[in-house]
Amino acid sequence: MQRRDFLKYSAVIGAFSALPLWSRSVLAAERPALPIPELLTADARNRIRLIVQAGKSTFGEITAQTWGYNGSLLGPAIRLRQGKAVSVDIHNTLAEETTVHWHGLEVPGAVDGGPQGVIKAGESRSVTFTPTQRAATCWFHPHQHGKTGHQVAMGLAGLVLIEDDDSRQLRLPQQWGIDDVPVIMQDKRFTASGEIGYQLDIMTAAVGWFGDTLLTNGARYPQHSAPRGWLRLRLLNGCNARSLNIAASDKRPLYVIASDGGLLAEPVKVTELPMLMGERFEVLVDTRDGKPFDLLTLPVDQMGMTVAPFDQPQPVLRVQPLRIAASGTLPDALVNVPALPALDNLTQRKFQLSMDPMLDMMGMQALQEKYGAQAMSGRAHGDMNHGSMNHGGMNHDGMAGMQHGGHGFDFHNANRINGKAFDMTTPLFAAQKGQFERWVISGEGDMMLHPFHIHGTQFRILSENGRPPAAHRSGWKDTVNVDGGVSEVLVRFDHDAPKEFAYMAHCHLLEHEDTGMMMGFTV
Repeated sequence: MQRRDFLKYSAVIGAFSALPLWSRSVLAAERPALPIPELLTADARNRIRLIVQAGKSTFGEITAQTWGYNGSLLGPAIRLRQGKAVSVDIHNTLAEETTVHWHGLEVPGAVDGGPQGVIKAGESRSVTFTPTQRAATCWFHPHQHGKTGHQVAMGLAGLVLIEDDDSRQLRLPQQWGIDDVPVIMQDKRFTASGEIGYQLDIMTAAVGWFGDTLLTNGARYPQHSAPRGWLRLRLLNGCNARSLNIAASDKRPLYVIASDGGLLAEPVKVTELPMLMGERFEVLVDTRDGKPFDLLTLPVDQMGMTVAPFDQPQPVLRVQPLRIAASGTLPDALVNVPALPALDNLTQRKFQLSMDPMLDMMGMQALQEKYGAQAMSGRAHGDMNHGSMNHGGMNHDGMAGMQHGGHGFDFHNANRINGKAFDMTTPLFAAQKGQFERWVISGEGDMMLHPFHIHGTQFRILSENGRPPAAHRSGWKDTVNVDGGVSEVLVRFDHDAPKEFAYMAHCHLLEHEDTGMMMGFTV
């Protein structure tokens, strides 16, 4: 490269970095530049301040009320250091209660931010913890029971980046917002008046709330101009209910280097990367050819998610390589991931995920009436209910309620684990700190996708829907795929979770979580 070109492109990147983080418009003439969240670190007193607030955000021609952390939409990326204590001061300026859950962080129940960690309107809460886990890309979001789906849909979500010595020694791309890029993917639906049209009703309690507009870091189909070389994308499926399937428009490979709980033992080459709600993956993409391409989400086989425009590939992000060369590399090996321990004589727990048959029938009927047979993802309505009948315990009164249009039917408690809807006051069991357990999670008979998330741990997947986990899903995870089959995970909890701050385990399809498919447990 000529020296003048180097100086020119260095100046461009420098100017790009100096722009306000949520309003960058340089280098993206045809479409908006990818918004890059501020990278927030602790101050000299090891404190971080988060303000939960309402504001306005513009999406193309629409300006809507939105919520965010330290801004109008989404939030900063918080960078933490392994072994270094941090205090987070959270001030809630919304007109309703919220919580801040540290999704993927292995922290005590008292600071985990589950539904018991309520911050009332106008009030504050401070939490202090020391991350001891491996380097990872985690996130934070509300966990207000019954309202998690609504609060996330309004825009409350942010990333957490944990660093450790191993990750710092690897020569991975690490220039934030340049060759180390966050990609938060969410779908939204807007009303005729231009506001976010969130609804929790019979249909969304059954299949989840989904939108017709895909946003990346809060923008519609933005563009990112990156140095030519290895580009690191920190992917988060932040959707309420939509699974994604990520690929490059020109089929160039994605090299998965990390999953929910951190780096893999070695990169895994894929051309498609399915992502459940709440999951994170870090991928490296080779852009040395200088050719622009789109990151896409391909159509998925999930109830309700085949409605247009998502019946066709949808662009997530345009990547435009620059002439300046990037400095990061793709290592052959990453970190040591320990072999699985012996599985003999472990405590084993079994969990059956189920939906009340009445919600099943009424929700599917509403979906089909609103969107047509295409929304059923190839499943006939009459086939939906045989298995769930056995778990829902529908009685004569339930049948009568269905015949009268479901008036009086409480769909807010119609999704269940082991036949019980979530009860804030009654943890289901106590796990022993520091001891491995084998959890068997069944979705048999339910025929719905359930991304099952467990608080307070990063686990290893033993099997997913009866099959060994894919190579890129064999590392540390906090979410497992349960989709009509049985999945098994090896869990261990290294922190306390007392009854008043129990950990949660739940479906991360947020409307299932909000309508009962969640359980509390103590450690």
